[in-house]
Parts: sequence; structure tokens; C-alpha cells
Amino acid sequence: MPLLVVGSVALDSVETPSDRRENVLGGSAVHFSYAASFFTGVRLVGVVGEDWPTAHTALLQKQGIDTSGLQVVAGGKTFRWSGKYQPNMNDRDTLEVHLNVFEHFDPVLPEAFRRCSFVFLANGSPTLQLKVLDQLPGAQLAVADTMDLWIKTQRDELATLLKRIDGLVLNDSEAKLLTDDENLVRAGHAVRAMGPKFVVIKKGEHGAMFFSEHETYVLPAYPTERVVDPTGAGDSFAGGMMGYLAEQGKFDPVTLKTAMAYGVLVASFNVEDFSLDRLKGIARSDLEGRMEEYRRMLSF
Repeated sequence: MPLLVVGSVALDSVETPSDRRENVLGGSAVHFSYAASFFTGVRLVGVVGEDWPTAHTALLQKQGIDTSGLQVVAGGKTFRWSGKYQPNMNDRDTLEVHLNVFEHFDPVLPEAFRRCSFVFLANGSPTLQLKVLDQLPGAQLAVADTMDLWIKTQRDELATLLKRIDGLVLNDSEAKLLTDDENLVRAGHAVRAMGPKFVVIKKGEHGAMFFSEHETYVLPAYPTERVVDPTGAGDSFAGGMMGYLAEQGKFDPVTLKTAMAYGVLVASFNVEDFSLDRLKGIARSDLEGRMEEYRRMLSF
């Protein structure tokens, strides 16, 4: 069934120890959408300026992503981010952030989009995410992402959001910041106690942790030797996970664990090149091949 995502659409400039790319396709909703499109139809809601290359929209549409919810602001400029990765490829410095049209983004969902049962609120302010939820009274599964900025500046709004969503995806440092606890297991349970039915903590090259009332487990990352650009890995992980859940039309414990595994695998492809360049070169069959390897790796 169709999957709705609302989030940032951006032009990124990325510097790694070995290379650099300027003004490449990026944004949380973009990486999420492309990853999820391997499993199900995706409806994207975002905002761009007049400087947005129409070729990027055509690329998303070619992948079967519905971009009718992508707003183009006349005279506006697209959200831009630039960052530099350290030699370990885990740590990065944000060099510049220009929110531009994303700063005042106030999405009004097309009528067809409001009927989506599976929803992902990609990284954005909790205030914006709550406005989107208000337009989705029939959502069966609503999952959100967050980041340290919102934990520091909109904690009350985030607390309200957590009571209204089914799942939360965040990274390890964000979980520690939100709970003021350095122990990830305690932090995961503490976040879940704030409202969501389940919590997924991303740990980069160390995989992801899952927390629900009755289950706690860790899935390792796929051992990727060639890490070119980690930008968007977390969003592609979420896209793979949510895309599989929407494809299956359910989110029972077994399906959730399999969905997380697919998220790990899509992210492992994403980091192998800049922007969407690696994902553009694979098909569902490549994911299934890597899934067979991953299953063998986890069996003992």
C-alpha cells in the first residue's frame, strides 16, 4: 500500500577525505523515498525553490515516487546543506545550513495523500510533524524521526509528538540526549516510555537497536568495505524499513524485524557512493541477494 513521507528536499555539498561533490540531490525525504520505492509506492511531500533542477523531480518520478506533493516556491531557494566527514567516516562537521524555503514550510496534504495508512515524518520540527499528523486521522502506522536540534529547542512539542506516534527513529547520541542517560538500553526503554509503541536507535556502522514492550534486540550493520558517503544512510535505513512494512501491510513483531533488516541493507548500498548514485544502480534483486548473505551472516 502507498507510503507517505513528509520532510526535507535539499541540495547537498559533501566533502569526504577522498572526494567532494557540490549541489547533489539530498534531503531526508529524498533518501527515504528512494529507499522505500524498492518495496512500495511512495508519496512525497516537501518544498523546493526555483533553483531546484527539474531533472531531480524526473528521477524521483522515474522510480515511481509520486511528487505531486512537492511544492515549488516562486522566487525561493531550495534548502541547502554542506558538511565535511572526518577520516573515520562516522563523524562529520556541518559547514553550512541554509533552510531557505524549508524554514517556513507548512505542508497541506493533497486529499489522496491524507488516506495513506503508513506515514513517515522525516526529520523536521515537531511542530510541523504534529501539523501533518492532524491531517492524517486514519493512519494505521505513524513513525517519526527527530534530531538533537529539536530535542534542545522544542522538547515540549516533541513530548506531545511522542504520545501521538507509533514509532520513533533516532540515533544513539540523540537517544542519550533525550533521556540524559549514556546507557543505550536504558535510554531506549526510557524513550519508549514517553509514548511510542516502539523505538529504533540507529548506531551507524554498528547497526540498529529495537525496543518495544516485549522485545529488545540488536541487528548488526552489513559489513560494507567501501564507504564513500554516509549522508542519508539513516534516512535510507528508515525508508527500507517503512517501505517493507507498507509492502506487507502489517507491522507485527516478525515483520518489523525483517523490515529493520531491509533497512540495514538499503543503507549499506546508500553509503557506497554520493547522493543516490549507488541506489540508482541497483534493483530489488540486489537487495534480495544481499539479504541472503545477511541471513547467513546472522545464523550460527
